[in-house]
Amino acid sequence: MYRFRRLRRDERIRSMMQETRLHPKNFIYPVFVTEGEKIKNPVASMPGVFQYSVDRLDEILEQVKEAAIGGIMLFGIPQHKDPQGSQAYAADGVTRRAVRFIKEHYPAIYIVVDVCLCEYTSHGHCGMVCGNEILNDETLPYLVKMAVSLVEAGADMVAPSDMMDGRIAAIRKGLDEAGFTQVPIMAYSAKFASAYYGPFREAAHSAPEFGDRRSYQMDCANGQEALREIGADIEEGADIVMVKPALAYLDVLREAALTFDMPLAVYNVSGEYAMVKAAAANGWIDERRVVMENLTAMKRAGARVIITYHALDAVRWIEYIY
Repeated sequence: MYRFRRLRRDERIRSMMQETRLHPKNFIYPVFVTEGEKIKNPVASMPGVFQYSVDRLDEILEQVKEAAIGGIMLFGIPQHKDPQGSQAYAADGVTRRAVRFIKEHYPAIYIVVDVCLCEYTSHGHCGMVCGNEILNDETLPYLVKMAVSLVEAGADMVAPSDMMDGRIAAIRKGLDEAGFTQVPIMAYSAKFASAYYGPFREAAHSAPEFGDRRSYQMDCANGQEALREIGADIEEGADIVMVKPALAYLDVLREAALTFDMPLAVYNVSGEYAMVKAAAANGWIDERRVVMENLTAMKRAGARVIITYHALDAVRWIEYIY
């Protein structure tokens, strides 16, 4: 009889045999930046997460710098919204100003910018709208304008999350023509129409004014379609491909890891974060152990990049794991 427990006898041998290890550089921390001054608004459904005005970004960026994580993902919240989402690519838009501030004061922090119109449009959808229809091809030029505008401001990577068909090819072409051939694209490739996004929509003020997003985000039942979406984004020029959300879609992530020889990312989304926080606040779970187990599962399934609101805590907790 083979005795598996021989290699579990004490912490020394367990640590030696550990197959999957988290590292701070695996993590990207989402940051919400809003218009105005002296603002640090708590997000009620996401304890520990805040909306910051540009003049208060230091408070979170100092923590990011100290944690030495892989980078941040920036989401902008404008005061003015219109049907075209013009503040997404405006020269004085809040996201551009935030990127410039970070580049000037924290040049070592790697900046990933979310490229989507939902936070900037008055109707709250991720593309242009005609009646109750979200238009695909008409949206692409606006996404290109947004991507190029934010890279001009200093963003290191763009992450299109809109789920319009053909947007990766359009953004790649737009960046190349603007001279940004070295800027990578992290595509939200398999982004599902999920109930786990609720707290984010509070944080980013991005709930749709009418209908839902199921005509462009994926059906949660469709794993094979997810692989086709990922393959299409790779063909169009994506450098990293993402599965979102994380926990309910680890099967998709694992299948993608076995199918494609590409760097994979996963987004540990707001609803997943909020559930852990709520259960921990009630004393029902050990927050540290649950968070680290969840994040380890994501990396074990194939994620090289983990976008998570737990990032800053996880860096401290890694010391207890390894």
